[in-house]
Amino acid sequence: MRRRIVMVLLILGCFLLQSTVWNLFPFSNFKPNLMLILVISFAFVHGKKSGIFLGFFSGLLIDLFYGNIIGFTALIYMYIGYAVGSLYKVFFDDDVRLPMLISAAADIVYNLIFYLIRYASGYRLDFGACFTHIIMPEMISTVIFMLILFRLFYFINKKLLEHEVEEKESPWLLK
Repeated sequence: MRRRIVMVLLILGCFLLQSTVWNLFPFSNFKPNLMLILVISFAFVHGKKSGIFLGFFSGLLIDLFYGNIIGFTALIYMYIGYAVGSLYKVFFDDDVRLPMLISAAADIVYNLIFYLIRYASGYRLDFGACFTHIIMPEMISTVIFMLILFRLFYFINKKLLEHEVEEKESPWLLK
């Protein structure tokens, strides 16, 4: 139960940071995808179920506030959470290179899907300009912030796991 409460609070915190605080800075076109970092971080440590759970609710929150199609971002984030969660057995906690590489790939895939949807909807955007001015800066900032936030999210995950183990071993719980 504690894990779900912490996940909900992290989703809300990352959403608020991503949608409000980053827009106040003058380099607002160079903002990381904090929700994607959160989904990737938890999926790496906990697996597919956490990746799907966080992906769905993170994407749904984005869709409710900014999306034209409700559930589309949730679907993309769920797939990313599932794909990353299936890699959790090859994850080593002292190596941050794999999460950085996965976050770069996931951010590019996420933005390319949105570009294709916009293009199919009739918005004729220049792909080169979109790639160099939107997709690449967001991918670079997401990777940079993955370095910083992954350790924080990993620490939170570790504390949650320690607490769950203590609860299971408690003599006060009925088994």
